[in-house]
This record gives sequence, C-alpha cells and structure tokens, in this order.
Amino acid sequence: MKVGFTYNIKKEIEHEEVQSSIKLNNRQKFIDSNLVENYSNRLSDIYAEWDDEETISAVEQAIQKAGHSVNRIEADENAFEKLKTIRPDIVFNMAEGLGGASRESHIPAMLEMLNIPYTASGPVTIGNCHDKSICKEILSYNGIPNPDFFITESIVNGYPKVKYPAFVKPLHEGSSKGIYNSSLVNNREQLNREITRIKQNYSQPSIIENFLDGREFTVAILGNGENVQVLPVIEINLSCLPKDFPKIYSYEVKWFFDTRENKLDIFTCPAKISESLTNKIEEICKKAYLALRIRDWARIDVRCDSKENPYIIEVNPLPGILPNPDDNSCFPKAARAVGMDYDTLIQTVLNLAIKRYGLNN
Repeated sequence: MKVGFTYNIKKEIEHEEVQSSIKLNNRQKFIDSNLVENYSNRLSDIYAEWDDEETISAVEQAIQKAGHSVNRIEADENAFEKLKTIRPDIVFNMAEGLGGASRESHIPAMLEMLNIPYTASGPVTIGNCHDKSICKEILSYNGIPNPDFFITESIVNGYPKVKYPAFVKPLHEGSSKGIYNSSLVNNREQLNREITRIKQNYSQPSIIENFLDGREFTVAILGNGENVQVLPVIEINLSCLPKDFPKIYSYEVKWFFDTRENKLDIFTCPAKISESLTNKIEEICKKAYLALRIRDWARIDVRCDSKENPYIIEVNPLPGILPNPDDNSCFPKAARAVGMDYDTLIQTVLNLAIKRYGLNN
C-alpha cells in the first residue's frame, strides 16, 4: 500500500529567538551545559509540538517494515499540492500544523477535500480538542468531570471570582508549551502576570482552571467506537520534583529536567493505584474518547482532587510518540507495558485506520 506520511519537523531556532523566549519566560536559572549542547531545540518552546528527525524516521521505518511504501510530506504550504499529486492510498498523519488556532486541523481538512483516507481524528474533533474551552464544554455537556474554568485575554480585576490556587495556560497549545512553574498562581497579581505573559508570548487568550491538588495520570487509548483498548494507566510522579517546585508537569520538568543523561523517575506504569480508581479513570477517558468522536488513538491526561475523584485536564488526539525508551514518552511506554513495541504501535494505528475505511476489502 502507498502510505503518505504527514508531519512537522523541528526547525533550527535562531539564537535571538532562544534568548527572547528564555527571557520572556524567566527560565535562565534552569539552563545548563547539557541542555545547550544536546537539547538546544528545547531552550525555546516555539517548535515544542513538532517532531524531531529521530521520531519521524522511526515512524517511517515502522510503516515500511509492515510492507508499505512511504512518501514523506512535510505539512507546510506545499502539502496540498504534494498530496494531490502523490494521492496516497492512505496517510499516516501526525502533523501539528504551521499556525493559527486551527492548525492541527489543516492536514485532515486537506485530506478530506481530496478524499484521501488518513489515520487519527478528523478536523472537527482535532479542532475541538485543540481549543481547550470547547473541549471542556463538550465534556461538561456529556457529564464528564473536568475542572471549572473561564477564559480571558485581559487582566482580572475581581470578576470573575477566582478560586486560588488556580492554573493558567494558553488556550491553543500542546506539549506543555506555555505551561511553566509560574502557571500555578496564588493571587490576583500572579494571575494577571500569567495572563499578560500568555497574551504577549502566544497572542491568544488564557484558560484559567480550578487547581486540583491530587495525583496526576495519563491514559493512552487505541481503537474506534465501542472497541477501544485502554492501555495501562501511567502515573506522573510529581513527588520526584524539588520541594520548592509546584506539583505540575511544567515545560521545565518535561523538557529541561528530564533528559537521557539525567532521567527523572517521573512515570510509573502501570500506576500503583486501587482497582476502583483505575476503573474510574478508564471510564471517564472512554466516555471522553466517544463524546469527542476521537478515532484510532489519543492520550488523555487526568488529575485527581484531594478525595481521589478523577477529572480530565487535557485531551490529545495526536499524541507524542518519542521512540527511544530512554525518553519519557507516555504512549510508547504504556504500549510497551502490554508487550507492544514501537513498530507494532505505529502499525496498529495504521491498521485501525485501514480497517475503519474498509481498505482491506
């Protein structure tokens, strides 16, 4: 089968952009020689959502090992014409898009216009998930627990009433982009500082949520309709963070502190939790998967309150999939826990889409 492969690859970042990003986000104290020498593209979050060549090559090779030919198509301004000319039998899509609030929907929309089958969710679902407020509204309508929230582009002067501590993040970002240690706020001054930072740095509104002070988990799901497979729940071990750090999975924790040379003991898979809590987490994640009309795969992040009631805090229908086990990447880690290696994971996603379109017939 002729498989197209759509992606966005991390670019080299200009020195001035790196320095500007570090300064704006007040991260100088976390920069060390290891980051500068080995992970320079992490110093700025400009391309945090995009994939590196190691990941792109690993996905390409996994598809080829299943006996398919692969045509790489970078998701840039030339992508439509390439797709139109090549006309793959199916596309493996992991493109995050170039710009705008709907950027993750660009490639799926092109593929639907061209009537080309593809993996993962459609443009409506991906767009809904990428707009965190719309995603939460859909969850709430379906009775699926998620933290109370509001959105704003301007500073707060007493209304709406805010319950502190509160959590502030950009409305249209992923991969912890824009989420720093400062995102957990305890008063109006800190809240307005974060709202202003997000508006200046990302040109978008902030979403402010009630902060949940319990344990945090992430859940990988494969499948379609009622036939979904929930992989082992992963706990994010926030207790391994320094004592003076807020207990959040921030950009600093994810991309600065957790490297191959200095790995954090950040994930426990399967999570060491009761059967009752496992069932509650799996239940709300499956409900969210169906309510949002997700296809083939997704990763859903969950956080508990102090009474161990789980709430959904993020839904990612294009999950990160770093191939090297020395990198802490949630979906591949959960897959390995059930004996599914990286190649098998990628092939499984492709085969789910092939089956969904009836291309086996």
